[in-house]
Amino acid sequence: MLSEPRPVTGLSVVVLGGTGFLGRRIGAACAMAGARVHLVSPSAPSVPASDLGPGVSAVGLDLVTASPQEIAAVLAAAGADVVVNAAGRAWQADEAQMAAGNTELVERVVAALAALPGAPVRLVQLGTVHEYGAGAPDAATGEEHEPAPVTPYGRTKLAGTRAVLRARREQGVDGVVLRLANVIGAGVPQGSLFGRVAAHLGAAARADARGEKAAELRLPALRAARDLVDAGDVTAAVLAAATAPETDVAGQVINVGRGTAVPMRALVDRMIALSGLELPVVEAAEGPGSRTDVARQCLDVSRAQRLLGWRPLRSLDDSLRELLASVLPPEHPRPGTPPRITADALAEEGKRP
Repeated sequence: MLSEPRPVTGLSVVVLGGTGFLGRRIGAACAMAGARVHLVSPSAPSVPASDLGPGVSAVGLDLVTASPQEIAAVLAAAGADVVVNAAGRAWQADEAQMAAGNTELVERVVAALAALPGAPVRLVQLGTVHEYGAGAPDAATGEEHEPAPVTPYGRTKLAGTRAVLRARREQGVDGVVLRLANVIGAGVPQGSLFGRVAAHLGAAARADARGEKAAELRLPALRAARDLVDAGDVTAAVLAAATAPETDVAGQVINVGRGTAVPMRALVDRMIALSGLELPVVEAAEGPGSRTDVARQCLDVSRAQRLLGWRPLRSLDDSLRELLASVLPPEHPRPGTPPRITADALAEEGKRP
């Protein structure tokens, strides 16, 4: 039976990477729930006050270069009760840059937390499914599965996770890691497959409005299947982890996903169908040794339900419609909206020859 979580109202929540894709959403959700929110990033001071909303402030700090003392000063000034680390590097970065943003930053954050006086501050670290590498070959991957990342992103994020767990064991830092599936929703970075396809569909819709033919969508070979989770569901998991009793979650790694492996080609086809556009897709040939990532990823999310009372609520279509609405022009017609489809059905569709 779950212990009673503490209320969000009145908590001081510091969101590192608070102006990014997930950070901004998490900050807004915490503020809506009654928390005092502090968004921390180098670009935070440039965010217009009208965009912050009530109860939200912006703090400018280059987290990649900030010392533990500088980070601790920001947390102390905010009177932090909770720190959410939504900062990091994934796209258009080499391994050294990923190490700085995904590993070294986390090490400095936990050092700052360990040095703060008073009651422990809850750290919610956002990890990634890519820490597992291939994971369980024919089943959903649970948290006890030994990680074996195959990409620089996965390796550097795993090192960050281990820094949090080590700080819990050795210094009593109140930290929990949410190991996220691939996150989808409006504002997803264009470096991701979803962001790239959405941006192309937006450009195709604008070309269609001008009476022009849209360029074909050229993509790498789409042979992988991925677990996808809605950005709104991730935000709900962060709130649950931020308020859960320390005895329930501190030192835990908790998977957050849908628990279904969706073929990426089926996902792209579904995005195009929902857009109402007719768009040819050209996949690059997959030569020997061209794959740098694993073919299938799927998360077991039973621990999240047991410890956080969390489960995914939004359908894959909900996520895709929100993403498309953010890139398609308002006047773009939706001539024949396809019937609603679930992630499980899409996964089955992807298995067909």
